[in-house]
Amino acid sequence: MLVLTIESSCDETSAAVVRDGQQVLANIVASQVDVHARYGGVVPELASRKHMQAISVVIDEALEKAGVTLDDIEGIAVTRGPGLVGALLVGLATAKALAFARNIPLVGVHHMEGHILAPLLEQEVAFPYLALAVSGGHSHLYRVDGIGRYQILGRTLDDAAGEAFDKVAKLLGLGYPGGAVVDRLAAEGDPAAIDFPRPLLHKDNFDFSFSGIKTAMLYHVKAQSGPIQGQQLKDVAASFQQAVVEVLCKKTLRAARQFDLQRIVVAGGVACNKGLRRMMAEMAAEQGREVFFPSPALCQDNAAMLGVAGNAYLEQGLCADLDLNARVNWPLDQVGATLD
Repeated sequence: MLVLTIESSCDETSAAVVRDGQQVLANIVASQVDVHARYGGVVPELASRKHMQAISVVIDEALEKAGVTLDDIEGIAVTRGPGLVGALLVGLATAKALAFARNIPLVGVHHMEGHILAPLLEQEVAFPYLALAVSGGHSHLYRVDGIGRYQILGRTLDDAAGEAFDKVAKLLGLGYPGGAVVDRLAAEGDPAAIDFPRPLLHKDNFDFSFSGIKTAMLYHVKAQSGPIQGQQLKDVAASFQQAVVEVLCKKTLRAARQFDLQRIVVAGGVACNKGLRRMMAEMAAEQGREVFFPSPALCQDNAAMLGVAGNAYLEQGLCADLDLNARVNWPLDQVGATLD
């Protein structure tokens, strides 16, 4: 099956062509970073406008790169939620228009479902596995028993890890988005220089909280006599990153032990973080567990990641009607019930 996939949940407009839920023929992403950087975060109204300008362009580019036309497309998968409502509606309206005009079956896919299944586009990962989804809006742990079969084990109670990275980068004057800059500086810093808190690390649950680390950073910055620069900046970045990564890794491995899951997938934008990749790989190896990361291109928001679930649902005939609407708040463990 040749599936056209469309993603527009936040500030990336993306279209991809995926064959049989495995082979990515094209994956085009139009980023809006330059638009939102001046505001220090995503402005929903601007994001929606940019999606409207880019959506047809990225679809045309994806089809051209894949060497196919709409006549060849056998199904369409589009991000239904969660995300910014205006942004989601641009992708949904486009997908429904194409499905109606071309009489192509349509299915809506959960955004985080796409992320935690993304490694299957590149590697063989057997079910069941534990998935850590870490991005600007999510720090969740899921048990994945198959496509459409998810159990939430833990979730963020306030700031997600990616949000904390971006807010701390802003406090340090590193611009937006700042997660990659913090990661780069941390590589040359001392992770033990500052003892930032590890919220909920020793709690008997698998939930996350990163607002405390952000607040601790705010107090640290205010306590300085001047701007944090040079080696001091690298040490602060390394200490902050160490605290966040340690919480993510230790709670993930604790969940893997408790639920006896041998395979771990780490996905989402923060999965690009080198410190997280290194520590998770080391800790998993110590326990004899396998850990899988998508390639960086599949960590960011992109349309290709929808191809695994989209293809599976379309093959099962779990198609959506043209009244398919956005679900801004959509718990992943409700996906199966929604499709049924």
